[in-house]
Amino acid sequence: MPALFRHADGALPNTLALAVTVLGWPAGIWMLGQSAWWLNAAGVLLVVLTLTWSAYFIHEFAHQAIFRTPQANQRWGVAMSWINGSAYASFDDLRRKHMRHHVERADVITFDHQAFLRAHPLVQRGVLALEWLHIPAVEFVMRGFVIALPFMDERKKAARGRILGVAVVRLSAWALLGWWSLKALALYALAYLLFVHLLRFADCFQHTYDAYPILDDKPIPQDKVRDRAYEQANTYSDVVGLDAKWLNLVWLNFGFHNAHHERPVAPWYQLPALHRQLYADKSPQVVTVGELLRAYHRHRVTRVLAKDYGQVLPPGTPHRADGFIGAVGVSFLTAV
Repeated sequence: MPALFRHADGALPNTLALAVTVLGWPAGIWMLGQSAWWLNAAGVLLVVLTLTWSAYFIHEFAHQAIFRTPQANQRWGVAMSWINGSAYASFDDLRRKHMRHHVERADVITFDHQAFLRAHPLVQRGVLALEWLHIPAVEFVMRGFVIALPFMDERKKAARGRILGVAVVRLSAWALLGWWSLKALALYALAYLLFVHLLRFADCFQHTYDAYPILDDKPIPQDKVRDRAYEQANTYSDVVGLDAKWLNLVWLNFGFHNAHHERPVAPWYQLPALHRQLYADKSPQVVTVGELLRAYHRHRVTRVLAKDYGQVLPPGTPHRADGFIGAVGVSFLTAV
């Protein structure tokens, strides 16, 4: 009988993590509607975790790092997109755009949110005000664009039926949740907001690439050498800590990003060991969450319209990440 998983050591960690994601998500939602506050709090945390894992499993399936066959990875990728709300974009589109990120070593995005905001000053002011309040408005603008694009661009009109179908299902689910418990609905919205922040924090500080808004398959400008040395020098591992085994799992080890870029088909559970194998303990590309929290807060408005992602100073420099502005609107969940 052919193996189900791509890697021989993948059966146990993948089965456990997928079970937590698929079963923990509805269990967390149930907890949101209970009367006990501690169940509500635990439910919020569980929903945030399972939404986050569903997103990073989409990334794993896009790299075909979990199952042996492309078909199995594709089916599970679609299933995960229904959990976290990214099903408005097809899994094939998400995968194609993310592969460009790896092959062309750039942030190949779909929608130029900076040009849009500069062209609409009132919207810009509203978005910047929300971002100042720590509400990730740009990420929701990007999600709105994914929904609107098939009705704005004839090249994507084939997706209109899927967009409408997904909208009907998801809006019905939200309505049913509110009918069952308005408290659960409000707490789920809170959990979703925290989930978006978790993804944004990880995306924010993993690269100092150039960003190019490209809808079709047009190549990026060949204006510099983007070789493997460039890739590693402009990639950062934003981990909680090299030994923070359980906390790094919040992002499904996605923080070991240099190791991921060096070996993209290595599955999530192998990344901590792979990082130690490839890099010295004092790798300058490792920037911990503790070092990045101040930059995440300080540049929350600046990064929306910033021309570049800033820079990271050498290890040992006080507050070395304070000038790391970071990226915004580059989520692999909002590519079409």
